[in-house]
Amino acid sequence: MEHQISNQDIKAVISSVGAELQSVRKDGVEYLWNGDSRFWPERSPILFPYVGRFTEGKYLLNGKIYEMDIHGFARKLPFEVAEQKKDRITFRLRDNKETYQAYPYHFILDIIYALQEHTIEITYRVNNLSNEPMYFGIGGHPGFALPFDEGLDFTDYYLEFDGNARPERIGFTKSCFLSGTDQEFLLDNGKNLRLSHDLFDEDAIVLHHMADKVTLKSDKGKRKVTVSYPELPYLGLWHAPGVEAPYLCIEPWASLPSRQDIIEEFRYKSDLIRLSPGREYVNKWGITIE
Repeated sequence: MEHQISNQDIKAVISSVGAELQSVRKDGVEYLWNGDSRFWPERSPILFPYVGRFTEGKYLLNGKIYEMDIHGFARKLPFEVAEQKKDRITFRLRDNKETYQAYPYHFILDIIYALQEHTIEITYRVNNLSNEPMYFGIGGHPGFALPFDEGLDFTDYYLEFDGNARPERIGFTKSCFLSGTDQEFLLDNGKNLRLSHDLFDEDAIVLHHMADKVTLKSDKGKRKVTVSYPELPYLGLWHAPGVEAPYLCIEPWASLPSRQDIIEEFRYKSDLIRLSPGREYVNKWGITIE
């Protein structure tokens, strides 16, 4: 089922499956990727309780092996609507028998979309209902359809990082696991990354130690999108590798994938969030359409 929120500037449509954004429109223009399966069938999945891949699709917790698909299970499951107003909606996922088999915690995950002028604020709220610490990753994966402006091309756009950024690129193997070989990722004039399709021939670019917001824009056009992520330390940039895909994903993450050929012990993975019993985790990021 799809649900709509709107204000004087923006109209957004969100599916109850995965609490996933389906459409973001301003002044009649669609900014979100349309899910064309020739390139990528999703649009803006929620990544929970893990970001990226596990070696062999498995992890270790309390002496037991568990299995989980890439980017976790939340993106595939139905959420209930806990609250809805004209410009705000809260989707809720509770643990169940299915989730417990893959992830042995009791929890509530709320995804809140709220419109503030021409910004969509996305809030992640996680409550640990278990009697032990809960470990998890979480992140966003919105795809933006390019070009925003008629007559332009994907390669007319660039990313402008806020301030003078000197990010590091997280090292990945060919199979998209952590390699441990991080290196500086140079930007033009310390802030710009010009888009080209071959940027993603080796899959995603994941950055750390960068500015806390980035703008997707073109000097030839008027429309732009800014993604801000003040409390999410990693940023993924991606489109399907090896093709001229007409979209760009800008992905704020709280954690990272597994190492190559290592079945990770969940408790010892330092980038995961550790939430004590009975406690709540809240993180907010935003998409501004101009």
